[in-house]
Amino acid sequence: MVLALAILLAGVFIGGGLVRFRNADRTVSVKGVAERDVKADVGLWPISFTAADDNLGIAQAKVESDRRQTTRFLAGFGIDSSAISLHALNVTDTRANLYGGQIPPNRYVVKMSLIVRTRDVDGLRRASQRIDELVRVGVVLAAGQEYGASGPTYLFTRLNDLKPEMLAEANTNARTAASQFAKESRARVGGIRRASQGVFEILARDRAPGISEESQIEKTLRVVSTVEYMLN
Repeated sequence: MVLALAILLAGVFIGGGLVRFRNADRTVSVKGVAERDVKADVGLWPISFTAADDNLGIAQAKVESDRRQTTRFLAGFGIDSSAISLHALNVTDTRANLYGGQIPPNRYVVKMSLIVRTRDVDGLRRASQRIDELVRVGVVLAAGQEYGASGPTYLFTRLNDLKPEMLAEANTNARTAASQFAKESRARVGGIRRASQGVFEILARDRAPGISEESQIEKTLRVVSTVEYMLN
C-alpha cells in the first residue's frame, strides 16, 4: 500500500514537472528596432604637403609658406587657426644612405602634416570640395596620408545623449511585436524571460557600395534589442 502510494505521488510530481517545463517553454523571442537620423558634430581632416630642395632652408621655407596658405584658405570657410594643429614634420636626407646608383635630384624632402579638427562640419565639407584652389596657388599636396583618409572624416559624438530614449523605443517596439504574436496565437504576453541589448550602430545615411559612414555628414543611428517574453 505504501509502495503504491509512493509510486502514485512520484507520478504526480513528475507530471507537475513536465507541465512546468511546457509552460516555461511557451515563449516568444522578438526584436525591437529604433533608428534616428543624425548629423555629424565633429570633422577631422588631415592635410599634408611636401617640398624638396638641395638647400634644407629653402625646403623648410616652402612648407611653412604652404602652411600659411592653407591656414588662409581654411579661414575663408570659417575655420580659424585654433582648429588646425601640426601632426608631423618629417625631413628626409635622400643622400644619407646612398650606395651607388643614381643621385636623387633633391637632397632634402620636407613633409608637413596638419590636422584640422572642427565642429563646423559644413564649412569643412565646403573647404574639402574646393581643395584644388590650394593647388592653383602652388601648394604641393602630398599623396598618401599618414593619418586617416585623404578626405575629411565626420564623427557623431553624442551617442550617449540618445541611448536612453532609443533603448526605450526599441523595447516598446519589441513588446508591440510580442503582443501581436500573442494575439494571433490566442495567448497573453507575460514577463520577460531574458533580454539582450543590441550594439548601437552608426551607419551611412546612403548605404551604397563604396560609401563609408565616416565620409558622410548625415548618418543613421540604429539599435536592435532582442527580448524573450513568457506567453500565458
